Amino acid sequence: MPEFQAAYLIHGEDHGRVSERRGKLAALAELEGGAGGIEQFDAASSAPAEIAAALSAMTFAVGWRFLIVGGCERWRDGDVKADLAPAMAAMPAETTIAFFACEDGRQQAPEALHKAVKALGGTIASEGVLKSKELPPWVIAQAATMSMTLDGAGAQALIAQVGERQQRLLRELEKLALEYGPGAKIGVEEVGDSAANSSELLVWGLVDAIVARDQRTALLTYLRLREQNEDAGRLAVAIVRRLRDVTAIAERLEAGATDSQAVAGIPGGSYAAKRRLAEARSADPDLLREATEALAALELASRGGSALDKDTETLRVIERIAA
Repeated sequence: MPEFQAAYLIHGEDHGRVSERRGKLAALAELEGGAGGIEQFDAASSAPAEIAAALSAMTFAVGWRFLIVGGCERWRDGDVKADLAPAMAAMPAETTIAFFACEDGRQQAPEALHKAVKALGGTIASEGVLKSKELPPWVIAQAATMSMTLDGAGAQALIAQVGERQQRLLRELEKLALEYGPGAKIGVEEVGDSAANSSELLVWGLVDAIVARDQRTALLTYLRLREQNEDAGRLAVAIVRRLRDVTAIAERLEAGATDSQAVAGIPGGSYAAKRRLAEARSADPDLLREATEALAALELASRGGSALDKDTETLRVIERIAA
């Protein structure tokens, strides 16, 4: 039987990892106490006072009780301090409360929540996102734990194809390990032959379809990306950023810059820079600028500039600009 603590706070900018840990805890809790012993809350619709009330309420469930709360990055520090912290201090025995916060620059788990979890001797874990320059050595180290030798160029190629989400990179490394076996030496060729690059291709395919005014393909491509669990808001920002990078390179080339000058400051390492350079050379700068201006509407929608949910607004924007 796993030993559960009274409180957990899992927070950070690696939203995939935070969600994964929430799912694992929920699965363990169900094994321990059955589905009836788990209560799940979304902080978007449940204020700290409501969580406190649920925590203090009588329950007829037999065995250990689990309260799992997501979205705590939206809470205010004063509300946690006034309403939730006292209830946690008087929490009944055989109870675990776990908080999950998918943070970004503007929204963070309140400091009062950190203190309340610490006061119970609970676990606080941060799931941070590595910086771009930290990813290649991290990918190489993860490959080594799977008995593979991944060279630097192969690591950059994998990141360029799969993206910078650590969970997705781990999944692709696992696939490489299964395909090539223990002791394998992995480079650009093996990555190119085996690693899934569907997300990379689909993102650019979406941009292509919008530029070509192929509305049906654009909408279907967006939906395929969402089926891969791409977050709607992050996807919109990624598309705009990707298009702006290629547009900047195309404009520099048009102004007479050398290849190295054209790709200066482009994120993703040398492999990604070469890919963007090739894309810029084959693109019309005027069409790129036009598409960039149109796609700015996606970024606005992803930042809450619409009363509709992100998926609905993004689909409407794609439908409009690709018509």
